[in-house]
Order: sequence, then structure tokens, then C-alpha cells
Amino acid sequence: MQNFWNDLKNPSFLLAPMEDVTDTAFREIVLHLSNPQYLQVLYTEFTNTDGLCHPIGRDKVKSRLQVNPSERKLLKEKGVKLVAQIWGNNPEKFYEATKYIDENYDFDGIDINMGCPVKKVVKQGSCSALIKFPDLAGEIIQATKEATQLPVSVKTRTGFTQHITKAWIGFLLTQKPAAIILHTRTQKMQTDFPAEWEEMTKALEARDESDSTIPLIGNGDVFSVKEALDLQKKYPIDGFMIGRGIFQNPWFFNPDFTPTIKDKLDTLIEHSRLYVQTWGPERNFQVLKRFFKIYINDFNGAAALRAELMDTNELIEVENVIDSFKKTHRI
Repeated sequence: MQNFWNDLKNPSFLLAPMEDVTDTAFREIVLHLSNPQYLQVLYTEFTNTDGLCHPIGRDKVKSRLQVNPSERKLLKEKGVKLVAQIWGNNPEKFYEATKYIDENYDFDGIDINMGCPVKKVVKQGSCSALIKFPDLAGEIIQATKEATQLPVSVKTRTGFTQHITKAWIGFLLTQKPAAIILHTRTQKMQTDFPAEWEEMTKALEARDESDSTIPLIGNGDVFSVKEALDLQKKYPIDGFMIGRGIFQNPWFFNPDFTPTIKDKLDTLIEHSRLYVQTWGPERNFQVLKRFFKIYINDFNGAAALRAELMDTNELIEVENVIDSFKKTHRI
């Protein structure tokens, strides 16, 4: 299996895995809105290895790996890669879960979550907690690599309570993942403090000293393509993973396009319909509301419209509210 990470343009742009955000419906919308020149890799939501390894638990978590045929078609047309991200703390479960994904899905890569800072996950010894246990982290990486021919990457942070960037990245490089995505915050920093991009210098030093060519992707507080390109002048990494930046601008990966009010309203409707069509009653309609603010902003009447939309409870109500707004404002 070819390692696509080595063939990506530089800098490459990736959409971060986000719980209750990067499902197949939202990924498809992002694909529609994006210029493939600025989007190379999409990620699933993160999926628990314990759940995938349990017959009953599997039914509860496998929706995070769902890929609609319409999304698959767009991925192929635009040449964008799709990576499944998994998390846990047991090497054997990583092996088994990766085998299951390999045999039942069609992804371009597997990513190991060693970066999520959420306390309930960290208490289990998973995700960013693995930074404290490099031997276990190494076993997990090797078990995952053994289970698949797909390229296995690692998404992580600069440390747990304090930065240990050079030592940690130096260790990860010895495990030879297909790529390393580094969020320039510690677990303790959560997202309460600005990303500290100067840590990327230490990561680059670690790579240089190890004589490695493993792609190094940066993550943290990047809100435009221009910001990314400016950062790359200081820190010559291979690409950027975008998380919260997509919430400020769903057209992030199409920087030469300025959406009109109609574009924003129509995209919200398209997203809402696709979400309901995909999930029906399986997922709470309320989850969809977190997306309203990313489309309904920066125009007259947006705040009032957003408040009205937050009171909706089904698709037809969203459609009626938007239709009424369009007629009132002659859009």
C-alpha cells in the first residue's frame, strides 16, 4: 500500500478530527466548499478501539466511521484522502480494531489519537495521557502498523503538563509512523491558552537530528491559509491541520472565494438536509445546531436569525425559518 503522506503537496492542508463535528455529512459539505489545492486530507471523528473490539460496543461507535456514497464520490473526484482516527490504551485492542477497519472499510490511512486533552479520556490513560508512557505508546504504534498495510500516523501534543517537544517527537520518530501531526499545546493547556508555535522549532530539530523525512504537520490556532503560509516561513513544516478555523469559516479551504449571504443560507440548508438524510433519528437533531453559527454570521440580521434557528427542533422548521428570512430580506 502506497504511503500517500509522502506524495502530498507542501504545504498540505488537513481537516482535524472532531467529535460530533467531522461526520460524513459535514465532511461532504467541506468537500463541496473546498478547492482541492488547499485540502488534501480529511479525518473521521475519533473512534474508540475498545468499542470496535466488542460486538455490542461496535454498533454504538461504528457510525463514526460511516462514509456516505456521495462523500466517497467527491473524495475520488477531488483526490482527497480520508483517514480513520482511533483511540484507546491497549495495544492488542489497537491491533484488533485496526484489523476490523482494514477488512470492513476503505480508508486511505489510520491515525492514532495521542493528543485529545479531554479529562475523562485522559483519566483512562488514553490519548494525550500516552505522552507520559512512551513505552506503551510505542507498543500501540507498532501493533497498529502490524495490523494494516495502510499508512499509520500519530496526532499528538507537545507534552502533558509541560513541553517535552524535542524528546517526545524524537521518540515518536524512532517508531516510524507515516506522519506526525503536532498540536502546539500541552494537555494541561487544553485550548485555554494560545498555541505555542515556537515549540515547532524543537520538533523540526528532533527530525533533523534523527535524519528522518517523516512528514511533520502543525496544528493549533490557524485561522486562514495566509496565516499558515506565514507560519511556514518561520517553521518549515510539511503542512497544517485545521480544527477550530473551520468554525470561523467553512470556506477555509477555498481562500479565494467570498461567500454571499445566499451562499451561507443555502449551505446551511444543504448541510441540515444531508445530516437528517444520513442519520435520521439515530443522532440527536440538537447536535446539528452547533453548525448554525458557522454559517449564520457577519451579515445584518444574523444574530436574530441564529436565535430563531436555535429554537428549531426538526428540518422542516429550519427550512421554514431560512425561507422566511430570504423572503423578508429579498435574498
